[in-house]
Amino acid sequence: MEALLLGVGLLLGAYVLVYYNLVKAPPCRGLASLRGRTAVVTGANSGIGKMTALELARRGARVVLACRSRERGEAAAFDLRQESGNNEVIFMALDLASLASVRAFATAFLSSEPRLDILIHNAAPAPGISSCGRTREPFNLLLRVNHIGPFLLTHLLLPRLKTSAPSRVVVVSSAAHRRGRLDFTRLDRPVVGWRQELRAYADSKLANVLFARELATQLEGTGVTCYAAHPGPVNSELFLRHVPGWLRPLLRPLAWLVLRAPRGGAQTPLYCALQEGIEPLSGRYFANCHVEEVPPAARDDRAAHRLWEASRKLAGLGPGEDAESDEDSQPEDPGTPSSPSSPHPEEPTASELYPSPQNSTDRSTVTRRIPVKAELEPQAC
Repeated sequence: MEALLLGVGLLLGAYVLVYYNLVKAPPCRGLASLRGRTAVVTGANSGIGKMTALELARRGARVVLACRSRERGEAAAFDLRQESGNNEVIFMALDLASLASVRAFATAFLSSEPRLDILIHNAAPAPGISSCGRTREPFNLLLRVNHIGPFLLTHLLLPRLKTSAPSRVVVVSSAAHRRGRLDFTRLDRPVVGWRQELRAYADSKLANVLFARELATQLEGTGVTCYAAHPGPVNSELFLRHVPGWLRPLLRPLAWLVLRAPRGGAQTPLYCALQEGIEPLSGRYFANCHVEEVPPAARDDRAAHRLWEASRKLAGLGPGEDAESDEDSQPEDPGTPSSPSSPHPEEPTASELYPSPQNSTDRSTVTRRIPVKAELEPQAC
């Protein structure tokens, strides 16, 4: 009996250590009031996105839930208005897999919302999206939803972010970026099979980190800062969505024990969106409300710039659509069918997407990195 009690005690002690060191998320306490400010959260109808939107609404922000499903998005907006006591929580339709939908959202937002202070790219499908619930597409659907759609949306909303500065862009990434390896010769090719999907998911998360890094460089001096945020291991609906039905009852208790609740997963994105004093750390990657170093592939400035240029083409951005466009510029009407002569084709020609390494411009001649001083690293929230 003593041995049994000792074993149980050791197991409980080990779990407490795991919980407080890996599972429990430090709370974000940044900015007590957001009254008069506007935030957009993509994929905010459930999970991390919904909890993020709830905290923003509780602080008084006007919150736009940008979701693919109108039914679930409007239901989430109703729930958040009730729970937060803030009536300025609204739904707007956005399907990041469709460039036309991204443009339609940007047009509607720019025509109706005078401010944009916080843009949080949370919508991110788990591996399996290209083989579950959607018709197979002639492009990398994981990259489209996780990176290209957010890239285009950020680009189209930049004028409003700049006029509302100081403002922030937060890209919800993942520790999976450490396994990513971008192949620019096949960046947008469709993926087939779960092994390719896992690889494509990791690649898209690496793209998130590189995007935040390059965006920080592009926006230096504008008052708009950006951050990549890892929410940690979260027990959301995505975790069990692609698990066989017979296995789910076994995994649910385990997930409850060792994974964070969505509220915990929202803390680092909220920290990046709200914490004062982290502006000099724009472009960096955060986990557990701390800036964290990333592997060499995720801090490669030349790769970040090359991804930026490839993303512009994949997003169908024409040469006249740059980030310095006037505030009054509006996206082209996405209702117009695309054609080979259209300045915003839904699918660019594959042969035009990627510059050869021999012709790549030396990164040092294009822009310079933002200096980051070690002493500016923020304290834990």
